[in-house]
Amino acid sequence: MKNLIFTFVLLFTVSFAFGQSSADNYKSDKDGWLVNLDEAYSLSKKTGKPIMANFTGSDWCGWCKRLDAAVFSQDEFKSWANDNVVLLELDFPRRTKLPTEIQQQNAGLQRAFRVQGFPTIWVFDLDKDAASGKYKISAIGKTGYTPTVQQFTTGVDQMLTRAKQAGS
Repeated sequence: MKNLIFTFVLLFTVSFAFGQSSADNYKSDKDGWLVNLDEAYSLSKKTGKPIMANFTGSDWCGWCKRLDAAVFSQDEFKSWANDNVVLLELDFPRRTKLPTEIQQQNAGLQRAFRVQGFPTIWVFDLDKDAASGKYKISAIGKTGYTPTVQQFTTGVDQMLTRAKQAGS
């Protein structure tokens, strides 16, 4: 990837009120992974960390399940992630029905990032236009299945380093 940093402006506004909706029953923090873009944005702004979005088919994608078992569920990864990124899970299950708001959010992000296969992991910074409520995504890089925590985190660390150098 020649140019690691590029910008998409989402074609939809993501401002979900998680008041009395079907999303109330859907966990907004699944083992450290947020599922709501607004929450990930807020935490990213608060901590200064980029967002790492995992586009997954949690209940049907074999490579997604392997990545989760080999990398994401490991304590070494969880520790690394806590120090370096805000985790966002964008799930596309086949046997589980997600709340409509989450389905729409995930589909919009899938289109914005042009995700065609699973798992796809994007690392990005996010800004929000106060007037329009639309997000502006500055992509740092993407990856897919990687068999070990060491290989996965090393690859993402390299993306983050290149982004910092490009921004300097």
